[in-house]
Amino acid sequence: MAPTLILRSIMLFVLAGLLEIGGGYMVWLWLRDSRAAWFGMVGGLVLFLYGVLPTLQPSELSFGRVYAAYGGMFIVLSLLWAWWFDGHRPDRFDILGAAIALVGAAIIVYAPRG
Repeated sequence: MAPTLILRSIMLFVLAGLLEIGGGYMVWLWLRDSRAAWFGMVGGLVLFLYGVLPTLQPSELSFGRVYAAYGGMFIVLSLLWAWWFDGHRPDRFDILGAAIALVGAAIIVYAPRG
């Protein structure tokens, strides 16, 4: 895969992860912190947009590989979200586990296949 396609793909993974976590967080706040119903509806719309983004990944990537790789990105972004928004700083085991997940995701998506 060309370097520009890989960069675009990574940017889509990051954006999708932020939409998934952000939308889920809005629904969480709506239901757990009694926010207005519109807050949950916007969260649902953001989650819908998250569902659209994988279709923009390069055509040579299959659905299963794309979603498997989102898992690795989701782990990293979830830990960062918890740190930034909830003040839960990741410890060394969080960082190690996230790094392993990210390496695994990269292998799944970007490893050359014959």
